[in-house]
Amino acid sequence: MTAMAVLAVVGVLMVIEWRVSVRNERALRARGAREPPDDVHRWMRLAYPGGFMAMAGEGIVRGAAADLQLLAGGVVFLAAKTLKYWSIASLGPYWSFRVLVVPGAPLVQHGPYRFARHPNYIAVIGELVGAALLFDAPAAGTIATLLFAELIRRRVAVEERALLNR
Repeated sequence: MTAMAVLAVVGVLMVIEWRVSVRNERALRARGAREPPDDVHRWMRLAYPGGFMAMAGEGIVRGAAADLQLLAGGVVFLAAKTLKYWSIASLGPYWSFRVLVVPGAPLVQHGPYRFARHPNYIAVIGELVGAALLFDAPAAGTIATLLFAELIRRRVAVEERALLNR
């Protein structure tokens, strides 16, 4: 699988997720959801696709990954997407790219949320690691993963405060 094919698959999945997020955001705002002012969403929306594009660029320069590495990357990426979509399904209409909290809404505690407080972010890190393997992009993959992990750390703090104040 070439870097461009991997990037195309990742891009299609991102667009699908974005459409679900936009639909849910509208519905959440209609229900009175509030968005905290200190979110890092604006940085995440640049860093996430930017990380994949940087990895694809490195992959194009480096050439195709070895078969075993492609297999490992595919397994990690697929497992991460499975966890992400389980998280999204568990949150249902409450899932979006933005932190939007409906006052008085119950905290979701089923699905992967029984086991982890923020399974979606675990999945995102898995996506980045899997993509780094698929693209054979150790430098861009490491930088993208570390950068996004820092944004997630900040985002989790915002979410926790918002959920406590709901």
